[in-house]
Amino acid sequence: MVKHNNVVPNIHCKKKWHDSTRGPLKVKLNLDQASKKKTRRMARAARAAAIAPRPLQLLRPVVSAQTQRYSSKLRFGKGFTVAELKVAGFSPAYARTVGIAVDLRRTNKCAESLDRNAARLTEYKAKLIVFPKRRGSAKAGDATKEQISAATQATGVLQPMTKVADEIVMAEVTAELKASVAFTQMRLARMETKVAGQRISVLNRAKKD
Repeated sequence: MVKHNNVVPNIHCKKKWHDSTRGPLKVKLNLDQASKKKTRRMARAARAAAIAPRPLQLLRPVVSAQTQRYSSKLRFGKGFTVAELKVAGFSPAYARTVGIAVDLRRTNKCAESLDRNAARLTEYKAKLIVFPKRRGSAKAGDATKEQISAATQATGVLQPMTKVADEIVMAEVTAELKASVAFTQMRLARMETKVAGQRISVLNRAKKD
């Protein structure tokens, strides 16, 4: 018998693995991870061969992560803005045809991101080889026969991010810095803030008198 005022034990330890009267298998297994991985790899290889020499992935912009906590970190975004494409000399419709991701909802909040992604587009434009739509009907901007024969399919991430090391400059420790005590400064600032309202009221009362 259970002592004290406890919950009556009602533990269900039996899993319904298979019961013809209760329908299909109750417990789901995931034993095809290796085969699914191989299937995805073969599908990527087949798609890359079908669209060759066009790259398998699209060119993505470098954006700041969301929220104040992760805003200092950079990551790849969904697509380039219209302003970034305009600086690099692309239209949104044409950019989609040459392997550039476009996001019409995204906007530039600072000139730094605009310049950074415009530079990515300019670098991509310098390496871009545009094949003519039909043989013998080359137009302005299309690649030559030599460029077409030498073209290779890019693999992996297009123009991966390069990590720039932060330059840390150490300040010289002076005698003034050694003499200053941070705890004392905080204590005085806290006391000044505490009596600030009282001092203002005394000054206002003195002006009225």
